[in-house]
Amino acid sequence: MPLVSTPAIVLSALRYSETSKIVRLATREHGVQSAIAKGALRPKSRFGASLQVLSEGQAHMLTKEHRELHLLTAFDLAQLHVGLADDLRRYATATALAEIMLRFAAPDPHPESFDRLRDGMALLEQARSEVVDALAVRVLWGLVSVLGFAPSMDACARDGAPLSLRGPLPFSTQDGGALCPACAVQQGATQLPAQARADLVALLAPAADLPALDRKHCAAHRRLLARYIHHHLGEESDLPALAFWVRRQWETV
Repeated sequence: MPLVSTPAIVLSALRYSETSKIVRLATREHGVQSAIAKGALRPKSRFGASLQVLSEGQAHMLTKEHRELHLLTAFDLAQLHVGLADDLRRYATATALAEIMLRFAAPDPHPESFDRLRDGMALLEQARSEVVDALAVRVLWGLVSVLGFAPSMDACARDGAPLSLRGPLPFSTQDGGALCPACAVQQGATQLPAQARADLVALLAPAADLPALDRKHCAAHRRLLARYIHHHLGEESDLPALAFWVRRQWETV
């Protein structure tokens, strides 16, 4: 069983027996992997409190060929991301990121998605309070895009026709992006007003200035993103962390 060491983020942690945990890890060199951390629940465990969801560090695993569960021998903690836990908006977004990574990333090397997850969590933790809501939409779109599901915004998602650069824009979740006028008539689509279109373009561009979204328009962008994720990645599957983020259920309790 070869020993591998890789940067990793804990996506989930489940109790296994009286003393152990099974963790799902996003790793930079090996994709999403499952590992058992034997003795992790013992009072004097070598893992300490490091195996918390969203913890970031260096994972050391004994891997088993053709097996889905490896042996985690150590986890060198680098970041607990306590700043995320202090704000439900930040934490809800980070857990939605982790859920998307857990459910849709492959157990194959994909450094780009790991980097986007890690960087998104760091941005959320450090951002000013007034930009967190818009930033949340951006980092989730960013992970969806790097996983291979970026929406088409410059050309029709159905026939590839170039689109006007300004004005309202038909957007089809089913087709994976914007539609030209002819395809929009045939298919039916969500009509994005000019400002909503400009805001979405900015949200999809990591280096652009974040748009100033009021509560109503930010909620509309969350719903659009959630529908897109469910159609292209989720196949109508249950995504509780994403649903919690979209509905902002903490505001109703």
